[in-house]
Amino acid sequence: MIKLSKPWVVILIIAMHIFFLFSLRPIYRNLIKPNKQYFPAFIEKFIIARDNRQKPSNIVYKSEDTVKVLEGWTIDDINNYLVATGKWSRLDLEKFTGQPKIDYRNLNNSELPFDFSQQFTFLKDKPNYYSLEGFLFPDTYRIYSDASIQDVIYKMLKNFDSKLTAQMRQDIASQGKTIYEIVIMASLIEKEAPIDYKDVENRDAKIVSDIFWGRLKIGQALQSDATLSYLLKDNNPSHSASDLEIDSPYNSYKYKGLPPTPICNPGMRAIEAAIYPIKTDYNYFLTSDDGKIYYAKTYEEHLQNKYKYLK
Repeated sequence: MIKLSKPWVVILIIAMHIFFLFSLRPIYRNLIKPNKQYFPAFIEKFIIARDNRQKPSNIVYKSEDTVKVLEGWTIDDINNYLVATGKWSRLDLEKFTGQPKIDYRNLNNSELPFDFSQQFTFLKDKPNYYSLEGFLFPDTYRIYSDASIQDVIYKMLKNFDSKLTAQMRQDIASQGKTIYEIVIMASLIEKEAPIDYKDVENRDAKIVSDIFWGRLKIGQALQSDATLSYLLKDNNPSHSASDLEIDSPYNSYKYKGLPPTPICNPGMRAIEAAIYPIKTDYNYFLTSDDGKIYYAKTYEEHLQNKYKYLK
């Protein structure tokens, strides 16, 4: 009898395991599988089920691109940005976003922009004859490289839907306002107020919100240069006397009330400010060249602030 030392025993066991593993598959394939009917029924069913298993498909990772939309961008800004990628045409974009400042009821033989209100209830009170200005939520998006423009717009709207919480919607309704009115106001705040993303309270934006809502309440014109800038496509903080006489519903010096549509796509801080203004006695504000904001209760105080802080 051959006596093996412990190391040899270990080596022999490992060798037997290796032989068993290498011989098991051929034994199954050539002996067990062809004769499965001779085994007990439960074993035969197991063999049949094993053979019928589908091999897992290879996972294919689709390539992605990044789309970044900034707070305060207009539909024109977004369209220019997306067209520059070379993936989509302006005509396809406007089919889904609509053209800003256009009342499609006034265009003969022109189709309305695609109506997303069936998918998103927050669009129910937006007139379908206006563009999606205001609702293309500013954010950074990861999209598939072969995504259609409808996919991209849908993703922005879905993001808006998730950001506008149930509590916000309830608070808007309890104030007797519509989501569309809130988004229009938020777009003005985005352009007019110094929004501080480090300030949890976002106080200045909420005070400006109160000033604008207060003017609407007493029937005073909003007198926002941002609405004229939207109309004229400029970035002027103030406009000439002739500009103030332009006959357009976007001239908030000439016409009272909110403009007919949002004037940009506001971020969440501006939307929060529109919903939750901070009540004050102020009726005027101005922003100096260094970004500081100054408030006034009366027009006389406002004129003094202009003299002091605007050069």
